[in-house]
Amino acid sequence: MSDLRDLYQEVILDHGRKPRNFREIENADRNAAGFNPLCGDKVKIFLNCDDETLDEIAFQGSGCAISMASASILTQILKGKSLKEAEEIASRFYAMVTGEPGQEIDAERLGKLAAFAGVCEFPNRVKCATLAWHTMRAALDDNGDAVSTE
Repeated sequence: MSDLRDLYQEVILDHGRKPRNFREIENADRNAAGFNPLCGDKVKIFLNCDDETLDEIAFQGSGCAISMASASILTQILKGKSLKEAEEIASRFYAMVTGEPGQEIDAERLGKLAAFAGVCEFPNRVKCATLAWHTMRAALDDNGDAVSTE
């Protein structure tokens, strides 16, 4: 289990240091901004999507390694997914990070998101891990509301 935790930590650190899809999408169809007042994490999600598919997704922001890695992996995993698939993945992610420590997870189904399995052991870090996901949902809702984890 220690080797797996080390691998997960490496994935988070890699995405935290070198986030993927870290840019603004010019003329994005939708966007939303999110803020975690507890630790100062900020994220803005940009989307281009049709009625059924997330064609393009990117983010900008600043924050801790968990927050930036979560946003980075979110953009990689959700690009090209249907809106329904994106919601299902988000729900699985929330269940994992808010679940009980030591719970069984389906690492194959979660892919790189499994790297966040240990977050449930640190309740104050759940908001860091979920900020980008809440913000992505707000962007999909396209209501212009800013997201706060408080």
